[in-house]
Amino acid sequence: MKNTIISLRNAVVEYDGVEVLGGINLDIVDKQFVTLLGPSGCGKTTTLRIIGGFANMKSGELYFGDKEISKLPPHKRQVNTVFQKYALFPHLNVYENVAFGLKLQKLPEKEIRSRVQEMLELVNLIGFEKRSVNRLSGGQQQRVAIARALVNRPKVLLLDEPLGALDLKLRKEMQIELKKIQQNLEITFVYVTHDQEEALTMSDTVIVMKDGNIQQIGTPVDIYNEPINAFVADFIGESNILDGIMHKDRLVEFAGNEFVCVDEGFAPDELVDVVVRPEDIKVVNQGEGMLTGVVENVIFKGVHYEMLVDAAGFKWKIHSTLCENVGDLIGMNIEPFDIHIMHKMKEE
Repeated sequence: MKNTIISLRNAVVEYDGVEVLGGINLDIVDKQFVTLLGPSGCGKTTTLRIIGGFANMKSGELYFGDKEISKLPPHKRQVNTVFQKYALFPHLNVYENVAFGLKLQKLPEKEIRSRVQEMLELVNLIGFEKRSVNRLSGGQQQRVAIARALVNRPKVLLLDEPLGALDLKLRKEMQIELKKIQQNLEITFVYVTHDQEEALTMSDTVIVMKDGNIQQIGTPVDIYNEPINAFVADFIGESNILDGIMHKDRLVEFAGNEFVCVDEGFAPDELVDVVVRPEDIKVVNQGEGMLTGVVENVIFKGVHYEMLVDAAGFKWKIHSTLCENVGDLIGMNIEPFDIHIMHKMKEE
């Protein structure tokens, strides 16, 4: 059975009378890389700040293991936080920055030296001990911030969009590094981002949030392949989302046609959202497909072409390794297991 390390129960947070967390319930499993994902203002950073002790709930409970810790100050929690702004001490060198928290604890110098060296090795900064942090690159500064947070041996590391200030290439490198560090240390990472690709790349578990509420929790594969509603489908990756009618189990109507699908458990003739990923539409010759469309736009994306196709009154986004020309008539096929049916989202 998976071991839960952090639990939020009915967590409500208000700022100036506006509710930013709407009574969420969340269990975070120990030794996992867990990502809070969602657009700006969805409540992901507020959730992180509650866990870290930097924000208070109007109501609700926060457990670390079986201990309620919502009133515990940040420095007494077994968590550390890495922020987007690294907040390094500019007058201290790399070694002194990482050692700072240990010196506050008045640990023996020999132990401090050993633990700092261990952390610098972990983040690939051996040889930088005496370097001024002002002479480091953004990626190196971020590594120092991570080492400083980890040197105290927290049970949980909280990371609030720590890669946001880095360029794309370095950001991708650091995604791999962070995942490797988490696996090596076998501690819990709780990571906040609005970057879907980042969440899918690094996480064991993704928590998708919207308007202060959790929409879906699952593995990256589950979230991508089986989104629970149109918001999740649209936010995670790219999607074609159409109105449909679920006539009966495994039979749905959309885009003016009936399609066999694999979904069940809907009411007869229930109005539904239908999701089809752009890469799941197979382009065939005109007249050979379930649908026929006109190519309106083509963009080369490196590994595939992205086409905008007008078919059955809907603008379809299609990803294909084959290039069609603007104005071409094409056929489109969709396999049953590539059609995802979801209940209509309730209007807020």
